Amino acid sequence: MKDLIEYIAKSLVDSPELIVISEEISEDGNVLVKLAAAQEDMGRIIGKQGRNAKAMRTLLNAKATRESRRASLQIVE
Repeated sequence: MKDLIEYIAKSLVDSPELIVISEEISEDGNVLVKLAAAQEDMGRIIGKQGRNAKAMRTLLNAKATRESRRASLQIVE
């Protein structure tokens, strides 16, 4: 799941080398993916009215559902 978000995020920004992604798995199997990017790229990650962020969350949930898990995306500034 981390790879999916990393690919999407690096495709959106001007400085893909500054993308940092971490993945935490809780005891009950839930996955939390944290995404950090350069301050000037945050607008591209989030998108107009949050559309890019919502799309990434939708894709993440679809992948998690196929693996019988729950997942969430946290965008860290």
